Amino acid sequence: MSQHKGVDLGSGNVRKLLFSLAVPTITSQIVNMLYNMVDRIFIGHMQPTETVGKLALTGVGVCFPIIIIMSAFSALMAMGGTPKASIEEGRGNPEQSERIMGNSFTLLVLSALVLTLVVQLFAEPLLLTFGASENTIPYALDYMRIYSIGTLFVQLTLGMNAYITAQGFTTVSMKTVMIGAGLNILLDPIFIFLLDMGVQGAALATILSQAVSALWVLRFLTGSQTRWRLRRKNLRPVPAVFLPCLALGLSPFIMQSTESLIAVCFNSSLLKYGGDTAVGAMTVLTGIMQFALMPLSGLSQGAQPIISYNFGARNAERVRTAFRCLLKACLIYSMTLWALVQLFPQVFVLLFNNDGAFVDYAAWALRIYMGATGIFGIQIACQQTFVALGNAKTSLFLAVLRKIILLIPLIYILPPFFADKAFAVFLAEPVADALAVATTATLFARQFKTGMAQLEPSKT
Repeated sequence: MSQHKGVDLGSGNVRKLLFSLAVPTITSQIVNMLYNMVDRIFIGHMQPTETVGKLALTGVGVCFPIIIIMSAFSALMAMGGTPKASIEEGRGNPEQSERIMGNSFTLLVLSALVLTLVVQLFAEPLLLTFGASENTIPYALDYMRIYSIGTLFVQLTLGMNAYITAQGFTTVSMKTVMIGAGLNILLDPIFIFLLDMGVQGAALATILSQAVSALWVLRFLTGSQTRWRLRRKNLRPVPAVFLPCLALGLSPFIMQSTESLIAVCFNSSLLKYGGDTAVGAMTVLTGIMQFALMPLSGLSQGAQPIISYNFGARNAERVRTAFRCLLKACLIYSMTLWALVQLFPQVFVLLFNNDGAFVDYAAWALRIYMGATGIFGIQIACQQTFVALGNAKTSLFLAVLRKIILLIPLIYILPPFFADKAFAVFLAEPVADALAVATTATLFARQFKTGMAQLEPSKT
């Protein structure tokens, strides 16, 4: 039985367990985003002139697509490894869970070293590709070259903290984020203003905060409270152990890493058809979408250990119950969010900007862009359940389908069919979402029923 300090994945009320695991995860994600926003606020107020602050903020903003890609590598192993580890524990094989975690640790270290080297050598051409200008490239380089030195800490914090969550210790994993966030908020004004380090100070504050979080994670995973302990004997990479995890991790890796590509496609098309206002609106829209959908991600991460453990334990009914709870919670949230966006779009936009004309335009665009958000809870619940069940092929296909097969082509296919070209570009998102949800639900209905039947003893 997977039980420790009141966390029992194998019995008890599934609904209560799901929310007890999801709430700290959602809190962690919100705190993480908030302290990134605070980071930008401090940079935006750099002296001696307002122009310096704007250029510095833009320069750091150019770094974020690269940072997203770097963080995607932590998801490649961690988000693929944690469901596999939970399944093995459900099968009564915690030693294999520890092997998976140990291999994940080593691959996270190796990927961090390679990423650090690549960014240090090619930072300038990479940043210019992602939109840095002659005026902003000095600030972008100052930030990125220091930030990349701490890639190891970022990879270990994000990657290994997922193994704490997967064991059901969501309060511990929440503390990991809050420790880093609190320290970063404290160090930012000291380094940026008091020590007059500017953008370099912001980067230094971030990597020092991540270093403390990484030490916290490793201390827990090598201590007496954890069920899966990080042991030296499991650090040697074994292909039979890590390759299935990498295959499963490709889905979240693609979902994260393609955000930069999609941003480039949206922005280039909107600049052509709607100018700077449309591009600015898209920045606000993606910010609203990412922040608003966080609870869906938290709910799915809270459900993952329950589904994976009970799948490994061949408890089909408990897997079904967990999925139904996840689907219901995700759908209620996504429908509520959709209704609020359609009724009060200006309220969401005003969180980012208060210019009257811009707010009106962005509110109009938001209604279109999030037109299919109401059914998106189905997509998240089904797609993440495929990951939790260890179904690498289907989860990878669905990740590729929505963003690469559907969304990116639609950004370019739809405009010729509409008089308002910018409207057509915004419309690509809900059309892709609706098609993806229909495909995902159909595949899930077939494969989930078959998978659960295989877990149950045949009736003769």
